[in-house]
Order: sequence, then structure tokens, then C-alpha cells
Amino acid sequence: MANLGYIQVTRLCNQKCRMCSNPEREATLTFEQATALIDDFVSRHYDGIILTGGEPTMHPQLGEIIGYAKARGMASRIITNGQKTCDLDFIRGLVENGLTHLHVSIQSYDPKIQAFLSGKEDSLENAFKTLENVEKCGITADVNTTINHYNAAHLDKTVAYLIRRFPFLHHFVWNNLDPSMNRATENPDVIHELWEMEVPLYRAMMLLHATGRTFRAEKVPLCYMAEFAWASTESRKIIKGEERIVRFLDEKGMVRETAFRHGKAECCQHCTFDGICAGLFDMDVHYKSSELYPVFLDPEPIRQKVLSEP
Repeated sequence: MANLGYIQVTRLCNQKCRMCSNPEREATLTFEQATALIDDFVSRHYDGIILTGGEPTMHPQLGEIIGYAKARGMASRIITNGQKTCDLDFIRGLVENGLTHLHVSIQSYDPKIQAFLSGKEDSLENAFKTLENVEKCGITADVNTTINHYNAAHLDKTVAYLIRRFPFLHHFVWNNLDPSMNRATENPDVIHELWEMEVPLYRAMMLLHATGRTFRAEKVPLCYMAEFAWASTESRKIIKGEERIVRFLDEKGMVRETAFRHGKAECCQHCTFDGICAGLFDMDVHYKSSELYPVFLDPEPIRQKVLSEP
């Protein structure tokens, strides 16, 4: 199993994304609070931690937190928008403390769409500089994308552009928009229909698979990624019996996830993937159960592939 703990080290941010599920607020962990959480994950024998936010690079002691995790034998990563790590000296400081991997949030290869979604004109330019710095520092990175109305139709074009410009990129993660959280409720225009993403997501997965790259998708029902069901984050955790702990800096506090199940429609009862599929997140609140359909494929090869992977 590969259990990773998530720690929101701060909720401060230097962007204002229209679909952010954890928007900016005055909340930042002290160094002592952060190290106590790292100690807790070490005691749980977790495989690593992901430092997130807000924007984790806004934490004044991020390097020290990374250094403490390394001293405890805990690999740490950050999820970043790339607006501060575009500074080579800054990212080198984090690497010197033990940072080895970044999850860089990029919503579109189109600078105008990226600027619109992030609320920052030079957002994409800075994210690209961050990826250039990743290569200079000899560490690794993957790309995180939140699927929404403004990028769903060109998910494949974004992937094609990024791997052409940054051939070292080998892993991509898509998160289906959480339409009931924070800024998405203020900006309902970002909420997409499932059909908008189906073909572009398939093409993106096909391209990555054909070039020997890897990918994951979260909150995407398996009927929308049936050929690549093994890449579903929830399905992998269901099959492996994994858990996930997230320490939020709001009223949610510490959340331990073990079920990884969302909503199911009547048609799901006839789907052969039902036992390994999390279903549809936010079903019939924003996403429509009428867009789901049963799959009639053998789930056993999916189980075996997931269980056989390191």
C-alpha cells in the first residue's frame, strides 16, 4: 500500500482560482504544529506526506518543515501553483532541505484561460518557469489539473503541449471539480457537464499511455474512463484497501478517508465495475446521474493490474 498524508500548512495564497476548494483565509500552522503532524504520520507508518494549502510556498518555514520530514525519514512533496517556485533560488532552497517532487497546478495550456481561472495574468508563465527550474534542480514534477467547464474540452491539447515542451513530465493528475465547495459555489459557471470532458479526457489518457507515461483521475466515474479504470484514484484505494488522512486548516480539521464511495445511480447496479467504482461525486446536486451508464467489462484484470503494481 502507499498511504500519503496531506497537511495544509497554510491557507494563504497568491492566486484566486475560480474553482478553488480551499480558498485563502488567515490560517497557518506553526512549525511545532507541522512537525507534530509529521510525527503522527511517521507513527502511522505512512509512506510520505504532501504539503498543501492554500499555497504551501507562502509558509515562511516551509523549507524547515521539509527538512524536519526528511530527518524523520518521511519523503515530502508540495502541491504548488508555481508562482514562487519560478524563482530558481527559492526552489533550490527547498531542494537543499529535502524537497524532491512538486505537483504543479496547471489548468490550461492557453495563457488567457489559465489567467482567467487563476486570477493572475502571468500564472502560466510562472508555472512554466517552475517546470524549467525543476529540470535545472534535478528533481521531478507532475501536473495537476482541475477539470472544469473552461478546460474540459481541451484536456488533451493541454497534455500534448506540456509533454512536447517539457518531455521530462511523466505523470498527470486530473481532479474532477468539486462543485459544492467554496469558490465553485460563488462561480457556478466553472461547473461542467460530464459529456464535456469524456472525449478529451480519453484522448489525453490515450496519448500519455502511448508515450509510456502515467496518470490518475479523481472523482471521475469509471464509465467515463473504462479503458483506463486502473488509473482511478478511488478505485485503486478501494482495491488496495488504502486510507488517506488530510489535516485541513478549517472546521473540517483532521479527516480520515477509508470508504472512497460517492453516489450511485440505478444503472450502476447493472455495471460490472460497480464493486470497484466510487460512483459519481455530488450526484444529482450538480452532476447528473442521468449521464452515467453501465459498463460490461471484466473488472478482474483491473484488480490484478492495480495489485501487481509497486
